[in-house]
Amino acid sequence: MEGSSLRAVGWARSLPMSSEVKAARDWARDHLRTLGWTASAPQTVDAVLLTVSELVTNAHVHAHSSAQLVMTWDEQCLHISVHDGSSDPPTPRTASTERLGGRGMFLVDALADEWEFRPCRHGKSVIACFRSPADTADGHAGRNTDDTESHTPGQHFTREP
Repeated sequence: MEGSSLRAVGWARSLPMSSEVKAARDWARDHLRTLGWTASAPQTVDAVLLTVSELVTNAHVHAHSSAQLVMTWDEQCLHISVHDGSSDPPTPRTASTERLGGRGMFLVDALADEWEFRPCRHGKSVIACFRSPADTADGHAGRNTDDTESHTPGQHFTREP
């Protein structure tokens, strides 16, 4: 069956609450280097690394949980998935001068081509997708919006081309 198979590569890492978010970024950067993105698409790499930081931070700070970080490249999209032990959905919040935090999902929404969360038996997974740098006009994945949509479990949020 020519053309019906899917070629993908993936990596996974567990990040206990005692680990630093920098370890997640460094680990992700090393794997992005194997895809050739650090040389060919540094802006996309920056967007992916900031997303990794935000999702792992959310798992540690808001879910009070270790983070299971999975990166999967299927030749069309780099999927960044972080599983934590909380069933509470991630909620993008509008930036405020009254608080320092709370911008993580707002940033993920702005950087990723699409993202979603999926509730599961022991928590949830938040998945952000970054299209191939070759598929984007300026080599930078992500979107520039100032809206914060309401997110329903399993619903996809896609950047308009």
